[in-house]
Amino acid sequence: MKVKYFPDTDTALVEFVDNDIYETKEISENVYVDLDRNGNLINMTIEHAKAGAGLSEFSYQEMVAQIA
Repeated sequence: MKVKYFPDTDTALVEFVDNDIYETKEISENVYVDLDRNGNLINMTIEHAKAGAGLSEFSYQEMVAQIA
């Protein structure tokens, strides 16, 4: 997974896999997802990422399964 930020347009692009894009769906006014032919997620684009999605800080944390 890659996250790219474009400050000139305040746009974030989250790339999950490198497959061919078949369809782009608008989730909301500022969020779009790209899907492959099988409906699997390829990319997610967030417009106004700092202003609307709080992208002034980014972190990644992998959660370990808890065994009860």
